[in-house]
Amino acid sequence: MKHDAIVNQPVVETVHFDLRPLRDSDAGLIAMNAGDARVAMNTTSIPHPLPPGLTEAMIVRATAEDRIEDFWAMDGSKIGRDEVMGLISLTRLDRNQSEIGYWVAPAYWNTGVASAAVSALVAANPQNCDNIFASVFQDNAASARVLTNCGFQYLGDAESYAVARGTTVPTWTYSRRFE
Repeated sequence: MKHDAIVNQPVVETVHFDLRPLRDSDAGLIAMNAGDARVAMNTTSIPHPLPPGLTEAMIVRATAEDRIEDFWAMDGSKIGRDEVMGLISLTRLDRNQSEIGYWVAPAYWNTGVASAAVSALVAANPQNCDNIFASVFQDNAASARVLTNCGFQYLGDAESYAVARGTTVPTWTYSRRFE
């Protein structure tokens, strides 16, 4: 099997899975999982239903040399799990800051995958950030627990537009500083 090399994005290893750059062959699993209404409804940017070609376009963006957002697949194949158990990303912001985002396939909810992925990416700090921000919908307490368990501090309330919901949704905002 041929894997496309991305020279400027590291693989982050954990005991049970690797966070690795996206590849073209991920499109089917990403589309299947991101196309699940339960996943889309907990993100700001995934529409539901998922339009044809959106996943492939996202992979093209994710592998471009001039991207502002790095995506990693939560790849559990080394222990016999799916090659895409979810995605996690870091978006570059100004002043040496980034925003983390993630979703996990419903089959892996409540298994610790999200916490392990966030913890591993924060520990690796591949963009060498001084600060990482995150926000979660207030009706997604499990995602808020992931952040607080990974050392993020609550900053305050806000709101974000959720494409799949077609409305603005209240959020909690968090931050993780690096000394």
